[in-house]
Order: sequence, then structure tokens, then C-alpha cells
Amino acid sequence: QRLVTPGNAATTAKTIMDSKGLFLLGIGSLAAVVVLDVVVALALLRFFSPVSKRLSLLAAGLRIVYAVVFAVAISQLAGVLTVVGNATQTQHGIDAFNNIWNAGLTLFGLHLLVLGYLAHKSGYVPRWLGVIVAIAGFGYLFDGVASVLSLGLTTKVASITFLGEVALLVWLLIKGRRVTLGNESTSAPVLK
Repeated sequence: QRLVTPGNAATTAKTIMDSKGLFLLGIGSLAAVVVLDVVVALALLRFFSPVSKRLSLLAAGLRIVYAVVFAVAISQLAGVLTVVGNATQTQHGIDAFNNIWNAGLTLFGLHLLVLGYLAHKSGYVPRWLGVIVAIAGFGYLFDGVASVLSLGLTTKVASITFLGEVALLVWLLIKGRRVTLGNESTSAPVLK
């Protein structure tokens, strides 16, 4: 974000040209997030499959499709490097990244809604955690739809509701690793 000056394509293009290494590092970091999204989708599929295989597959599928959309958005940033001498085309690439990514956030929001439901119904994840994950999903969904409809909102709802996503992450790291999933022939998962 420090490389982009909203409303000033010339300054943005010059800043990116002067900081190509930082820009490339940003692209690489975002690409790593795409890979991690797929890994997390597969881990959550395994974790929530005992609740509902079908819904767990849906949640994982939504996150993986979101990761693909995010990768397409990132490719727009990579394309900026080939046109960085042209301020208008540079800004177009930055705008394309933002538009594609924001549209993709609707998929991420849907993923969190399904995940919230699975967590709420699981019996091994606290029910309140499922509720706040679903609220996070609504935040991303709202922001994504508002972006696609070009409502011009300056406040992002997900900048507040994302806390549900973070709470799930923290819970999974602290308590979730104590859940015994077993195999399909055993009983329901339990928290040790």
C-alpha cells in the first residue's frame, strides 16, 4: 500500500519503478498467501469433515476457488511491472488487482459462513466461535458485494468482523490441536 498513491497514477508508477524489489517482494508474499489458503482449506476440510462431508467440501472448495481468484488478481500486479513506465496502464493494473480481489472476497465470505455453521454444529468447537466466524463471513460478503456494485463505501465491514476469523485461528492453534478426529469408523471427534 505504501507504493500506491490513490488518485495519482504518475506518483504510483514512479514509486513502483523506484521500489521494484519491494513491489516484487509484495507480489511474492501475496503468492505465498495463495498457497497457504489452499493448505488451510485442505486442513479445515479434514477438521470439519466429521460434522458434514458435503459442507466441508463446499467450504474447502469456496476457499480454493477464492485462492484461484486471488492468484488471478496477483497476476495483474505482476503485469504492472511490464508497463510501469506508463502511469495509466500501471494504475489500470493496480485497479484490476483491487477489483478482482474484492470480488473474490465474496467467495471468502461464503467460505467463512459455511465454516461458521460447521463450527457451530460440530460439538467440539465452541458454538460462540461458530457465530463470530459466520459474522466475519457476513463482513467479507458485504464488502465484496459492495465493491462489485461500486457502492463506494470507505469503511470496510470486514476490518472489524475479521476478528472472528482470527479467533478461530487462535482457538485452532491452542485448543484445536487437542481435538482427536480419528478415522471414519470411530466415534465423533473429542477435545482432549
